Amino acid sequence: MVLSDEEKRQLKELAKGAIEETLFGKDREKREIPETLKQKAGAFVTLKKRGELRGCIGYTRAVLPLCDVVEKMAIESAFNDPRFNCIVEAEWEDVDIEISVISPMHRIESVDEIEVGVHGIYIEHGGHSGLLLPQVATEYNWDRDTFLEYTCYKAGLPRDAWKLKDTDIYIFSADVF
Repeated sequence: MVLSDEEKRQLKELAKGAIEETLFGKDREKREIPETLKQKAGAFVTLKKRGELRGCIGYTRAVLPLCDVVEKMAIESAFNDPRFNCIVEAEWEDVDIEISVISPMHRIESVDEIEVGVHGIYIEHGGHSGLLLPQVATEYNWDRDTFLEYTCYKAGLPRDAWKLKDTDIYIFSADVF
C-alpha cells in the first residue's frame, strides 16, 4: 500500500487523537477517512520518549481497516504494552508517534533472503513467536545474524533457534513514518 504524505499525516492525527481521548478525556473530531485508509492492512504504532522506546504494539495481519488498526494500536502502545507503565499526562508532550504500515509476510527458505534495513523478521518455533520491525536492525546497526538472534530472543527462544529446521522465518517490509 502506497500512502501519500497527506494520508500519513491523517494516520498520525488518528493515532494522536486516540491516545489523547484516553489520556485527557478529549472528544475527537469526526473526520472524513479516505478510502485508501479503510483498506485492510497490518501496522504497528511505536511511541518514543526523547528517542527511547516507550511502547510498540501492532497487528501483523491485514484483518482490519488501516485507520482502525492505527487507532487501536496507538491506545495499546500507550496504555497496554506490558514492558512499560502507561503513558501519563506529564510526559505526553515528550512522546513521538511512529507508524509502520507493513506488507504481507512471506515465508523464506533461506536467511540469505533477508535484507537488513529493508525487511522485518517474524519467527515462529514451538508455539513461540517474535517480531522485530525493519528499522530496529538499522537503529542498532545490527548485521543479519544479530537481527535473527534478537528476534529469537524476543520470541523467548534461544538466540540460535533461527538455525533449527522446524523454525519458520517470515519477512516483510514497512512504510515507516
